[in-house]
Formats: sequence, structure tokens, C-alpha cells
Amino acid sequence: MTRKGNLSAALSQFDKRPNARAEDVEQPAHSSSRQTAPVREKKAEPVPVSQAKTALPPSRQGKKALTGYFEPEVLKQLKVMAASEDTTIQALLTEALNDLFKKYGKPHIA
Repeated sequence: MTRKGNLSAALSQFDKRPNARAEDVEQPAHSSSRQTAPVREKKAEPVPVSQAKTALPPSRQGKKALTGYFEPEVLKQLKVMAASEDTTIQALLTEALNDLFKKYGKPHIA
């Protein structure tokens, strides 16, 4: 039976990251008769908040997602309504929220 190589080392040859260097890659145990020191893992640097926010499209910047769990039929009905009215589900939900705000005497802000 043949011995399998180190998957991490095999995959690292396909690593396209510019900072991947040969000395960062752990060599398979069978490729060398000498022992090598364990490879230190590099810690990922946190992404600054300003960069993370630029990944959002301008139409979503400064906004928050609002979610809920409903029966599958609710989504199906919303999709049908959006298609028949030639609009989006978000536009229908905006209309519904503004109607709800009106009912409770709140300003239309959605």
C-alpha cells in the first residue's frame, strides 16, 4: 500500500495568494528524511470597519436587514404579487410596513 501525502502541502502548490511562500508550506513527512519545525499559522488581520462597509452596495449602506420566519406559502404569495404588480418584494414590504405605521399613528419611515 502506498502512503498518502499531506493534503495541505499538496493544495498549497495551487494557492494563488501573493503572500504564500515555500517556507510557509508544511512539507509532507515522506518527502524528506530530516524533521522540520512545525509551521506557524499566520493570524488573519481584522478588516477595518471602513473597508467592511464599502463591500455593501450604496443602496444598502446605512441600512439594516429585517427578517422573519413565515410559512413557505407566504413567500410564494409575495413573489406572485410582486410579479403581477411588476415590483419587488422589498417594495411590497415597504408598503406594508408604512401601512402598519399609519395604523399605529407612526410616521412613514420605511
